[in-house]
Amino acid sequence: MPAETTAALLRALIRERFAGRIALVSSFGAESAVLLHMLATIDPALPVIFLDTGKLFPETLAYRDALVARLALTDVRAARPDAAALAAADPAGRLWESDPDRCCGVRKVAPLARALAPFDAWISGRKRFQDGSRAGLEAVEFGTDWRIKINPLAQWSAADIAAYLGRHDLPLHPLVAAGYRSIGCAPCTRPVRPDEAPRAGRWDGHAKTECGIHRTPLFSERAPA
Repeated sequence: MPAETTAALLRALIRERFAGRIALVSSFGAESAVLLHMLATIDPALPVIFLDTGKLFPETLAYRDALVARLALTDVRAARPDAAALAAADPAGRLWESDPDRCCGVRKVAPLARALAPFDAWISGRKRFQDGSRAGLEAVEFGTDWRIKINPLAQWSAADIAAYLGRHDLPLHPLVAAGYRSIGCAPCTRPVRPDEAPRAGRWDGHAKTECGIHRTPLFSERAPA
């Protein structure tokens, strides 16, 4: 899909259809600069929700800060785990070893549900080419939590992503050069080989391909208007 078409879709969603009621959820990962750059050209004050799990690579935090400054984003919100819930579920900080689903639940799913409470729609950076479970990804999804999820890059290819990053001279996440093509929490992410799917390095050794924010209903405390 041409970048101009995607940007036009985002502009209509942000300025018209969901004005004041939509946020971008960004990992500030390997390909995040594309949507963040598009957002910055439309409305740099749009809320950007960043899941700060407490287990991220230092390089991710530094990359976030660099992109925020470069793109002049003014409303980046860190969604962090609830301290009491985290202490109860993961007192030793190693829950990822024994129960990665529960670890993602307390560090990602629950914090995002709280952060999305004020919004009716959110923008995700998922793409069909990333792995088999996303091959049938639609551009618009209707969640069981009543929110609408927009996947504007669903039909983009890896070449489309690379071309956009190059055309706008956007900096790459520093771990991309080390072979990381999908970047999550440090304990659960490894580099991938050229013949592997981009997300093959996530939760290696576990029958798990998603953190849960894209399959678990994110119920809010507020009913739709």
